[in-house]
Amino acid sequence: MYFRPATIGILLTLGLLNACQMTKPTAPNSLPPPAAATAAAPADPNAPLYQSAAFTLYADRLVQGPHTARAVSRTQLTSDYKSPANAFQSPQVNFKFSLNGKDNEMPPGQDHVFMALPTTQNGAPGATLETPVIVFGRPFVDRRPVPANTFLAPNTPLRIRLDMRPVLAAFQKQGFYQLYNGQKLYQADFKHVFVAGNTTPLSWDFDNLINKPQLELKDPDGNGIYEAILVLNAHSDAKTTAAEWRQTLDTSEFPQYSSGHPLPDALYNLALEEGKGAVEADGTFRTGKEWAGVWTRDISYSIILAQAILQPEAAKTSLLRKVKNGRIIQDTGTGGAYPCSTDRMIWAVAAWEIYQVTGEESWLKQVYPIIKQSITDDEQNAYDPATGLVRGESSFLDWREQTYPKWMQPVDIYQSENLGTNAVHFQANQVLTQMAAQLGDTAVAAHHQQLAATIRTGINRHLWLPEAGRYAQYLYGRTFPTPSPRAEALGGALSVLYGVADASRADSVLARTPVMDYGIPCIYPQIPGIPPYHNNAVWPFVQSFWGLAAAQVGYEKAFLHSLATVYRPAALFLTNKENFVASNGDFAGTQVNSSNMLWSLSGSLGLVYKGLFGMQFEPDRLVFRPFVPQALRGTRHLTNFKYRGAVLNIELSGFGRSIWSITLDGRPLPDAAVPATLTGLHELVIQLDNQLPTPRPVNQVAHHVSPMTPAVSYTKGRLSWAPVEGAQAYQVLRNGQFAARTTQPTFDVPVPTGYTEYQVLAVDKDGYEGFASEPLPVDAGKLRQQIELADRASKSALPYQGATGLGFLEISTTRHKTLTVKVPVPAAGRYAVDFRYANGNGPINTSNKCAFRTLRDAAGRQLGTAVFPQRGVDEWSDWGFSNPIVVSLPKGVQTLTLAYEPANENMNGEVNQAMLDYVRLTQVE
Repeated sequence: MYFRPATIGILLTLGLLNACQMTKPTAPNSLPPPAAATAAAPADPNAPLYQSAAFTLYADRLVQGPHTARAVSRTQLTSDYKSPANAFQSPQVNFKFSLNGKDNEMPPGQDHVFMALPTTQNGAPGATLETPVIVFGRPFVDRRPVPANTFLAPNTPLRIRLDMRPVLAAFQKQGFYQLYNGQKLYQADFKHVFVAGNTTPLSWDFDNLINKPQLELKDPDGNGIYEAILVLNAHSDAKTTAAEWRQTLDTSEFPQYSSGHPLPDALYNLALEEGKGAVEADGTFRTGKEWAGVWTRDISYSIILAQAILQPEAAKTSLLRKVKNGRIIQDTGTGGAYPCSTDRMIWAVAAWEIYQVTGEESWLKQVYPIIKQSITDDEQNAYDPATGLVRGESSFLDWREQTYPKWMQPVDIYQSENLGTNAVHFQANQVLTQMAAQLGDTAVAAHHQQLAATIRTGINRHLWLPEAGRYAQYLYGRTFPTPSPRAEALGGALSVLYGVADASRADSVLARTPVMDYGIPCIYPQIPGIPPYHNNAVWPFVQSFWGLAAAQVGYEKAFLHSLATVYRPAALFLTNKENFVASNGDFAGTQVNSSNMLWSLSGSLGLVYKGLFGMQFEPDRLVFRPFVPQALRGTRHLTNFKYRGAVLNIELSGFGRSIWSITLDGRPLPDAAVPATLTGLHELVIQLDNQLPTPRPVNQVAHHVSPMTPAVSYTKGRLSWAPVEGAQAYQVLRNGQFAARTTQPTFDVPVPTGYTEYQVLAVDKDGYEGFASEPLPVDAGKLRQQIELADRASKSALPYQGATGLGFLEISTTRHKTLTVKVPVPAAGRYAVDFRYANGNGPINTSNKCAFRTLRDAAGRQLGTAVFPQRGVDEWSDWGFSNPIVVSLPKGVQTLTLAYEPANENMNGEVNQAMLDYVRLTQVE
């Protein structure tokens, strides 16, 4: 294969050159490719194209158990699918109570248990069941046996009764109630009582209880007994989806696809129709049937997959809707969004995709300063010089409890460093490098090329797991981070696609990342006690990126598995759903779902354009690197494909990933590349060589749930924790490193000689690890000092409780914009600096009012960013700590400055506020 020098430079930078398959010479051959006659023959309609233990895909239908989806024609589908979501459900209801939507009643692993069994006392079936009056904080366990083959009936009413009188009495006596974890809930902050649990409509997603009023308990008569009546096992999803889909919109302006396989052809047309219908009257994309408006990450991933090709004007309008003050908007995320969440930079990759498709210089010049300013802010707020990685929440996995241990607060998520988010930032810097080079800004190009290289090195140094042969989910912890060995699907796919992984590691990632019968789960193994959404779920858009990574590396089985697992739900449900349960493939049972999801349908289309036809858009050309699995052999056509000033009718024959011949209007096409200068109507014919790459396995695994996270305490030289169900052993970590393995729920610790943190994680019989427990400092008091802030500046007169010493002070966009503190450093060394703070401007899981400031030393050098995320709506007496900033300090009185700088503007722009109690200095080395 011949590459021009400029192209070689780009490919080497991206790390993609080794991943590109070789093509045969493109001159027309007098001889047919090997097995050409067999490859061109129509497939037997009764022979499976793909088969697994869960379902079988045929040319014209898909069969899953008793259900069949069928293509009546290329524009008509039928399905008899019925959801099993509320059948065969256990009558055991596990639940906890929650004050203000937080997991604060009892320690992890300790629940109330009630058997929802009709009895003679309860009356006839359908009568309301009732729990006894349960005292807050005291576990109730219903020990009635469950008869064999007894299940929870759909639509079972249950009255839950809670005795809150001990809590209310504590409010009256001392003004606060001390929770099991030692925190104080002040009476002024008490707003709501909820119930969380394992049975629909209950959910263990504490962060979102505030959005589910049916789960709130009330005390209408004021006697201290709170009640709620729930209807159990009443799924909001219909038991059946539509029985038929017929195309009703004219999609003839888009590329038309035919493959000789009626079902994939019809699913292509379904995705086209849903994509056309997703454009709103204002020219922006609607995210999904249930999701109005434009969402930064959703629209960006959709554009990258297909919408830059199909609807570039709507793509541009949508991206520009997500810009404020010349910066990309982080519209969702934990703790008040940015900078706890930082994956907004996928916007840059989408903007570059539009440029490569359209070639519009005006678009390039418009988006370049936006991307440049956004990354510049991120450099100051989120880039970690110690690891070379970028801090912030997992890209798109933005429900805290779905992918993080429960002990992790938003500030811990900010401190973590995630695979997918770092792959996004790597590619965003690559994009900015190429944009700057295109516009002649050589200094910017060099700087961001170096940033990209630093991130790539950081990922491969800190997140690669040699024994697992793939990347870790993220680094997490506090002062001493440790990798979470869970697999993360999107991060793995992007690491391969964007060239973070070299050829050897890309092979390993594709071969060793776990996938399941119904698709690749967002994470693996699953987290116990968390219902499906990101946990125990497959998202078709993620599956599509995984499929494109498989095609790039040449994994036929993985690519075919991806195609089949994207086709299956769309065929059975007759729409492109957002997600489905990984363990059973059902659309019902996930926490939130929607039909007509833009990134799902875009993924289905992208597998055709970028997978089967292998389209790779570059600034000055369109390159073809097709890959057709043998099961899908034959001839396929893509007509009316618009590329800049040209219209292409494309014919692709055979199977494999090496081109035997490629012609444009009957003439050989050098480098399999259509130049950007081409205009008019043209015929492009590609013949593959009907040879498969070396067979590679797929790591197909069964559903698996990891052990729970231990809750560890320390007393008199010993760590202890409650035994974890299913644990065969426990690993003890000291300062983020392996210290010991034990089969007992205790561990004697040596007398610490310096700052020491311990964590414990459970390991099951199959070797899967649970999350490590919350870092527990041992005897750290002698290494710590706290400096009150209220006596360093004017303290606040606001009536919030729980501060120590003289009170607290307020920081905002107008108050204490610069705060200077002198701290006595007893000895030269490494110190963790953090602040005790409160932020009641919003809930833990939504809104945009995370406060943050830049910390500098007396010489003006940046030491880090102190982040003060939201802790609850109007909960100003709920105090916690900011992220620890580890710095080297000399002995003596040192001057630290906490300042509100231009880069510290959050996504709200106006409210950037927190209350500060004291600064804490801890010697860690």
